[in-house]
Amino acid sequence: MKSQRWASTSGKRLALFSLLFVGLTAAGLWVVYRQFADRSLTFDWRLLDPGAIAAIAGLLLVYFSSDGLRLYFTLRALGYRVRLKAIARLVFINIFFSNITPMATGGGFAQIWYLQREGVPVGYATAATTIRTVLAVIFIFSLAPIFLVTLPALQEQPLLGDISWILAILIVLYLGFFTVVLFRARWLIPPLSGSLTLLDRWHLISPQRHRRWQFKARREMMRFSRSFGYYIRGERRYVGLSVVFTALFLTSLFSFPWVLITSLGYDVSWLNTLGLLVVTTFIMYFSPTPGASGISEGVFGSFFRGLLGGDHLVLVTVAWRVVTIYLGMLIGLLLLQRDLTRSHKR
Repeated sequence: MKSQRWASTSGKRLALFSLLFVGLTAAGLWVVYRQFADRSLTFDWRLLDPGAIAAIAGLLLVYFSSDGLRLYFTLRALGYRVRLKAIARLVFINIFFSNITPMATGGGFAQIWYLQREGVPVGYATAATTIRTVLAVIFIFSLAPIFLVTLPALQEQPLLGDISWILAILIVLYLGFFTVVLFRARWLIPPLSGSLTLLDRWHLISPQRHRRWQFKARREMMRFSRSFGYYIRGERRYVGLSVVFTALFLTSLFSFPWVLITSLGYDVSWLNTLGLLVVTTFIMYFSPTPGASGISEGVFGSFFRGLLGGDHLVLVTVAWRVVTIYLGMLIGLLLLQRDLTRSHKR
């Protein structure tokens, strides 16, 4: 009975977050249409040319495969081997949950839950997903300041001038958090223990569950703390491959706008479009909205309006989100629905 109530509550929250994602996405596209595209919108059939479809499909294959392999080899470096079929499912489950929960928190929790089912302890599963995120953050946070300074298209962006001080504060907080996670993970034990104690005092959990959760929380946090050392001291080939596939994943992700824009006949520099999307993704990291919905579309439209005609700006913005986010979310939703159906039958 309790599990049914929990499932019902989770389903309602999932539906609420999904509606919020759709609403904010529509609002972001409306801003692009009104403010940056001069209220112009047209569909260009060149995006459906066989050559364009083949290029996008090939890039999608690299994008999804490298996303899974960067987690797979991170787990191998930690000493765990997870089935590639399970890793493939995790890729799309992560995309779905990351884009309907604020600050992309849900994707990590969902992956940890699935990794537990594959025999990976919570501490090591948490470490694997965190290390994967940290590797991507290192790449993006290293490149974004360079492109911010060197790209002419960003030099006179009023948007960056307005939010630069906010970004500076968020960068310090973000890096500070990951510094604690990587080098002082034990500092997180007292706050976690205190939170469980408060739940017990407020009678939200039973004393028995409180004692059991306190033990598990401390045990998994110790595993989590030790796992970063295990990763660094892991087999070099696995550590190296996790870094290589992270770089390949990001390169493929940042190349989608160039493929879409050149398919429409524009002559643009790959490095220029890559740099603009690096900064766009950098800003998306600090978005409080589910999947950076609304904000991502607005920032993309603001940055790329200098490269595209007004009639193509909304089209490319939508196409970019379709291939990088919406398609993966749809597959993730179908996989989640299938898992829930099987679980319900059991």
